[in-house]
Amino acid sequence: MALPRARVRSWVAVTKTAHRRCSTEGTRRPRSLASGNLSAALYVHWPYCEKRCSYCNFNKYIPRSVDEAAMERCLVTETRTLLQLSRVQRVESVFFGGGTPSLASPHTVAAVLEAVAQETHLPADSEVTLEVNPTSAPGSRLVAFGAAGVNRLSIGLQLSLERGTALFTQVQQGTLPAPDPDLAAEMYLEGRIVLRESGFRQYEVSNFARNGALSTHNWTYWQCGQYLGVGPGAHGRFIPQGAGVHTREARIQTLEPDNWMKEVMLFGHGTRKRTPLGKLELLEEVLAMGLRTDMGITHQHWQYFEPQVTLWDVFGASMEVEELLEQDLLLLDDRGLRCSWEGLAVLDSLLLTLLPQLHKAWQQRCPSPVPGG
Repeated sequence: MALPRARVRSWVAVTKTAHRRCSTEGTRRPRSLASGNLSAALYVHWPYCEKRCSYCNFNKYIPRSVDEAAMERCLVTETRTLLQLSRVQRVESVFFGGGTPSLASPHTVAAVLEAVAQETHLPADSEVTLEVNPTSAPGSRLVAFGAAGVNRLSIGLQLSLERGTALFTQVQQGTLPAPDPDLAAEMYLEGRIVLRESGFRQYEVSNFARNGALSTHNWTYWQCGQYLGVGPGAHGRFIPQGAGVHTREARIQTLEPDNWMKEVMLFGHGTRKRTPLGKLELLEEVLAMGLRTDMGITHQHWQYFEPQVTLWDVFGASMEVEELLEQDLLLLDDRGLRCSWEGLAVLDSLLLTLLPQLHKAWQQRCPSPVPGG
C-alpha cells in the first residue's frame, strides 16, 4: 500500500521553511565528522532507464514495464531496515541515483524521505539530490520533485554531448578512440585554470563550486563518513549495531531488481555481501579519499580514525615523502597532510608513494608474528 500523500507531505512541509532560510543565510556547508558514528549519508538507487547509454557503466535495466508501487515499497522497507541495523541517528544527505531516478514518481522520492524522517533525524535543511535526465523531467515534473523534498539536481554533461554529436553527419557509428593522455592532462589543467579564474573553488579532484555550494553528500564519501546504500546494487559503509566503535562493514546489495525485491520482501533488505573493514583498510581509504580534497587530511580528522599513530609518525620521517614536499606537490604541516594545487592534478602518482609508506608504518606498529616464536 502506497504511503498516504498527507503523511508524505509532513516532512516536506518542514523543509520549505528551512530551504527559504538557507537561501537568505547562505549555502549550507558540509559538516565534519563531529557527530561521529551517529550520522551518515544515504544513497538510494533507482535501477531503471529508458535506454542504454554507451558512456554509463552503472547498474541499470531497461524493462518492458515497471511496478513502481512494489519498487517504492521495497525502497522504503530497505531504508527502514538498514537504518535500524545501523547506529545512525542523523542523516545529513540523501542522493537518488541510478539508472535514471527522474523516471520515478515524486511520490516515491517523498515516501523514502518520509521513511528516513520517521526512523532517524533528517534535518529540514538536509541536502536531497536527484540525478536528472532532462528528457524525463520537464519543468512541471521538476517542480513536483521540489515539492517532494528535492533541493539539488545532478545533471550529466553526457546527454548534451550525445545530442551534439547527433547534429554532425560526419560522426560514424562505433567506439570513440581514447583521448591522447598528454592532451587530456593539458585540457584538465586548462579547465582548472579557467574555473579558478571564474571564481570556482576546486574542492576535490574533479569537483568545483563557487559561493560555497559544495556537495554535502559527496563530501561524506571523501571524509570517509558512514553511508547507507539502498536499492539494487547499492554500496554502503557503516557500523552495524553491536559492532566495535570503528568496526565498519562494506555492504553490497543484490544487483538484479526483481531478485533484490524478493529478498527485501523476505528479509527486509537485499544485502548480498557483508565485508568487515580492517583498520589498515580504513586508513587506506582515509588517505586516498581525503587527499582528493583541497583540505586534505587534518590532524584531527586522522586522529578520529587512528588516535595512536599521527600523520607525522607515518609520513614525517620518510625520504620519499620528503622529496614530494620539496617538489611542492605535497604539504605536511600543523594543519595536516594535503596536496598542493599542482599535486592535486597528479594525486594518483603521489599515492604510489604514500600508500606503501602507510603500510610500512603499520607493519612497524603491528609486526607479523614470527613463525614458531
